[in-house]
Amino acid sequence: MVKVVKFGGSSLANANQFKKVAEIVRSDSARRYVVPSAPGKRFGADIKVTDMLYACYDAIGEGANAEEEFRPIVERFDGIISALNLELDLETEYGTIVRNFKARAGRDYAASRGEYLCGIVLAKFLGFHFIDAARGVKFYPNGEFDADLTEASLQVLLDKHGKAVIPGFYGAKPNGEIKTFSRGGSDVTGSLVAKAVRAALYENWTDVPGVLLADPRIVDNPKVIKTLTYRELRELSYMGATVLHESAIFPVRTAKIPINIRNTNTPTLPGTMIVPQTDDNPTLLTGIAGKKGFAVINLEKDEMNNEIGFLRRILTLFEAEGINFEHIPSGIDTLSVIISGDDYKSRPGLIDRITKVARPDRLSVEHDLALVAIVGRGMRERRGTATRVFASLAHAGVNIKMIDQGSSELNIIVGIKNDDFEKAIRAVYDTFALSE
Repeated sequence: MVKVVKFGGSSLANANQFKKVAEIVRSDSARRYVVPSAPGKRFGADIKVTDMLYACYDAIGEGANAEEEFRPIVERFDGIISALNLELDLETEYGTIVRNFKARAGRDYAASRGEYLCGIVLAKFLGFHFIDAARGVKFYPNGEFDADLTEASLQVLLDKHGKAVIPGFYGAKPNGEIKTFSRGGSDVTGSLVAKAVRAALYENWTDVPGVLLADPRIVDNPKVIKTLTYRELRELSYMGATVLHESAIFPVRTAKIPINIRNTNTPTLPGTMIVPQTDDNPTLLTGIAGKKGFAVINLEKDEMNNEIGFLRRILTLFEAEGINFEHIPSGIDTLSVIISGDDYKSRPGLIDRITKVARPDRLSVEHDLALVAIVGRGMRERRGTATRVFASLAHAGVNIKMIDQGSSELNIIVGIKNDDFEKAIRAVYDTFALSE
């Protein structure tokens, strides 16, 4: 049995956290492959190492003294090494990084060095082999992720070593240029490693006790979800739940490898199990998540339903503009396209171009829309779920601007004003979570 374990930045913020990580890894011989993030914040006002690296790289680009700007990063890692009593000298690595910063190796390279250095330190502390992720995680020359080559490369590299540390978050293009995933991408690396070694379980260790039913910044002490499916997690991650990077689901889902979200600071708690499917009797609600800052483009046209190609023309325009749409609720003669507010603001003249291709009778735009997703496989089995959602929002004084529910009955998505976002999440949580 092989387990892949990924540790987030908070789990590796200082030497004491490194010791907790080592104890977790050593307590189970199946935990053979470790994927670390860069060290995170040690306290509230602290700065994450990744943010330190970005700032350092930018300052050097503006003419600042490279060695002086890089010194706080050196002190951060040397402090961990000293507190762990390790015989490890990273001066050569520091020098290489500073030279590459001066040579403007790229912001992706800069950001990745936190994981890289952390991986070296953790491998030394655990007594594991260190594998640079640039050797195994591959991207095409255009920067797109190369899944097939990555899987083959990781299998060759990892099969040579019974125990290894491979940093998260980054890989490399064919020319050796470093390329990163989006923030939180160490979760993706862990998923890729789990698939490559055919792991029985992918453990993702963080600073929360599991996937929470709602954002703890909005709801006080939300319940922990014991079990959920890949599909439910995908819905919650896409709508803003941040415990796991949304793209981390796909590699393990195809291999049917379960994910276990655990808390580094309370390792005896079981956390949340994420599985392909489950026969467990589901609770009505799996989770509530959402995002703010959307724009809604509303189109009205008489006999729209009889006009073949109407939607195609609009979506072709959005494709040409490079805009992803979130939802497209529609009626017989109405159509609404929900997009990121930033996408709308960054494309002046968009409405004129839509008017030209769609020729609507009426067109309007609403700003500052928030989307809230109520997710749960148990909704299929219960009548009146939507009624309870809408009633809870009505009682809280929240006006619903949009409703969207797929035929799978896995989720209900409502559009509301940004100002009502937190109120709406608390209202739905109180109605469903507390009653169950």
